[in-house]
Amino acid sequence: MSQRAIPGHPDGLITLAAADVLWVDLTSGSAVPTASGAFTRPPARAGAGYILLGSQVVTTVAADGGPCSVVEAEVRRAAAVLNALVVDREDLVRIGPFRGAPRQEVAEDAPLHWRRRVTGHLQKPGGRERAAGSPDHLAGIDWRQLLVKRTHEGTRQTWWLPRAAVRLLDAAEHAEARWVRAARPRPASTATSEPEAPSRPRQAPASDTRTTDSEVRTTQLRPYRAELEGQTYATLSRKPGIAREVAGWACAVCRSAPAAVLDHCHEHGYVRAPVCQSCNTQERPDHLYSDDIRVADRYRRLFDTHADDWLRHWHRCPGCRARTVLPLPHLAAWTAHTACRPLRPTHRASGGRRPCGVLRVSWTGSQNAPRSCLLTVSVDFCPSGEHRILAEVPYREAAEQFRVWLADAAPAVAAAAGPDRLDGLPAEPRPVIADTSGDGLSLF
Repeated sequence: MSQRAIPGHPDGLITLAAADVLWVDLTSGSAVPTASGAFTRPPARAGAGYILLGSQVVTTVAADGGPCSVVEAEVRRAAAVLNALVVDREDLVRIGPFRGAPRQEVAEDAPLHWRRRVTGHLQKPGGRERAAGSPDHLAGIDWRQLLVKRTHEGTRQTWWLPRAAVRLLDAAEHAEARWVRAARPRPASTATSEPEAPSRPRQAPASDTRTTDSEVRTTQLRPYRAELEGQTYATLSRKPGIAREVAGWACAVCRSAPAAVLDHCHEHGYVRAPVCQSCNTQERPDHLYSDDIRVADRYRRLFDTHADDWLRHWHRCPGCRARTVLPLPHLAAWTAHTACRPLRPTHRASGGRRPCGVLRVSWTGSQNAPRSCLLTVSVDFCPSGEHRILAEVPYREAAEQFRVWLADAAPAVAAAAGPDRLDGLPAEPRPVIADTSGDGLSLF
């Protein structure tokens, strides 16, 4: 028996103070920094019957009417899950502030709501400096060590967290909501006895100590299997209860976090799949204007290391799949990132040469001038100010280059696409710029 364990209890119960020490010890080598007060400091909710450790729920036990305790094996299991997480500190997601968002305040005994908690801390006078002296954590994670602060346009500060941490905290919120729903008292008509409310720790080291936990863990997210394929977002978004249905799926891209939104093709109107907030921000083009996007660093992941997953996701839209192309904003980003990469100049910098500035793509075209769509790739923020336009690529040329690249980068996706996949397509799709070519498959 562990020296931390409470004697006389077969389930290996340990006190919350001992669990604090054990948690830090077990996760000392984790890529995600952990907090020393995961069980005893806000927003830990031992009195509500559970503790969040990363994406795992550890249930608290009131041992013989005494103070709350937890099962040591569950703490070790949660630590093992956290230690397996890989964090890319260059792959960041903006978490605030956002224009027009009110100041958020969350009570200490409220559920996690991690975005509100972070925003509430950083909106206070002193912001990050004040947060650095606070004992608060998020699901046992010391989020302050992962926080990145950037200054936008010289004055406005924005806050960012690694994408892996965002997915972890989203999963923690989902696990907490699922646990609370499972522990919620059932109606008297269906319950044989008075159930225990989730606001109190469960009692004793009874023989069913592990049963409740296993019952909660059996409520798993279901994988997305194209149940919504071919449906339009305009129709599906009005369906009653669709938000709850979406939350029951795992994200169709990363397949680990709970889905939160329905990603859809803005060009053709079709639903692609339910995705988590993290993947949704990664998928969304960085629009400056309606016909102008900035090609951020995250496109390296979309078109390089994770190209097969993302191409498969974008081609869940029947319109894009039939045209064997991407929606216009994504095609523009692909053109800048892949087709025009050799044209991008470099400049001397510490540690070697770095690519010049930031790529930007604009497009022009008129519904009165068929085949007129032109993608213009340029450089913003050049250190020397000497670079402007890198390339001007006609839409049809960019689309043809993409077809060739698709066959090489993702053969399975390319094999499932093409002009013969027209079943069920609407007679009049909705391109970003009107198609006046008349052949029904080639824009501009």
